[in-house]
Amino acid sequence: MTWLFPPLLIAAAVAAYVGGRALARRRQQGERAHSRPGQHGAYALIWAVVPALAVLVGAAILTPSVGAAATAAGAALAALLGALFAFSRIRPELRARNRVEAWIVGLLFASSAIAVLITVGIIAALVFDSLRFFASVPIGEFLFGTQWSPQTAIRADQVGSSGAFGALPLFAGTFLIMLIAMTVAAPVGLFAAIYLSEYAGPVFRATVKPVLEVLAGVPTVVYGFFAALTVGPAFREFFNGIGSQLVGGPLDGLGQYLMLVQNQMALVAGGVMGIMLIPFVSSLSDDIINAVPQSLRDGSYAMGATKSETVKRVLLPAALPGVAGAMLLAMSRAIGETMIVTMAAGLAARLTLNPLDTVTTVTVQIVTLLTGDQEFDSPKTLAAFGLGLTLFLVTLALNIVAQRIVQTYRQQYD
Repeated sequence: MTWLFPPLLIAAAVAAYVGGRALARRRQQGERAHSRPGQHGAYALIWAVVPALAVLVGAAILTPSVGAAATAAGAALAALLGALFAFSRIRPELRARNRVEAWIVGLLFASSAIAVLITVGIIAALVFDSLRFFASVPIGEFLFGTQWSPQTAIRADQVGSSGAFGALPLFAGTFLIMLIAMTVAAPVGLFAAIYLSEYAGPVFRATVKPVLEVLAGVPTVVYGFFAALTVGPAFREFFNGIGSQLVGGPLDGLGQYLMLVQNQMALVAGGVMGIMLIPFVSSLSDDIINAVPQSLRDGSYAMGATKSETVKRVLLPAALPGVAGAMLLAMSRAIGETMIVTMAAGLAARLTLNPLDTVTTVTVQIVTLLTGDQEFDSPKTLAAFGLGLTLFLVTLALNIVAQRIVQTYRQQYD
């Protein structure tokens, strides 16, 4: 029924034009109008479009068996009746502006309500399936268990693993990669923001800042390819080379370990993820630093402070709440990343903080558990919802903490 929308738009445009012209004719007769012709035209447009859209939506949802011809006829009739009703109401004393604004307010309210309801629906679905999972797996075992092997037997007569759902190795892998990413992104992004805000010239800033913002829009799968095909082999050759030099010496054990380092490791995934987060941190921090009033800079310079002293003792303390919030938001982004970890960190669920080991994260396991044809009555598949609920609560907590920091330590300047 998409072919009905162009004629509907044309009819709406005609209704708006006719409605505006109808008021213009009334005004030529010396009558003073409350609203402008364009607002009367918008009033006619609304009454022509809304009934027709209601018919189309009702035909698509309530009676999908209705033919296209009957639907088109019903929509055209509804648009005609609505336009005639609007034309009958158009007169100089009609408060068309108020009516149109009321429709706009209603549309905005409906959009807000739909967004809230969708969010509530997602949370409800996540909680419902998570409760089904926790009915078969104790929540204590899930949160504090050290073995993750979700493979279970599908049928009662089938020989298979009973499964182990201790998610602590997943949490450790997620934390390790997030820590490495923030170790890269936090200082580089913050220093880049300070340079662009306080030291860079107008031409350099106008060139580099848009480039950084464009870099933030690069798909994460591109970073994943970069990590798997370039960074991973480079790190492996680097550590293997160091290990070959240590073999046979007093650090023979360390050399043997470094000789076994592979392409996939937490260091590769965390480093590339940190590169991905640099534009995010630098852009937010730059905006926050620029929001510090110029009067503070001028006062610092008037007291004899240098630019670096002004940055260290005036700008950064003033911008610290906003910068801390930006860092926490970047941490939330790192925790929820999937593609880079899938392609560069591996799938081994290990309880380790060694950056040279292969690890996995919560998001990777969610993708793994829900890939392919799955039975949604088994703990193996329902474990993805338990992981999703945990990840949701962690990121929600980080966002709340970031907002609290900004609200609590925000300083108002005259």
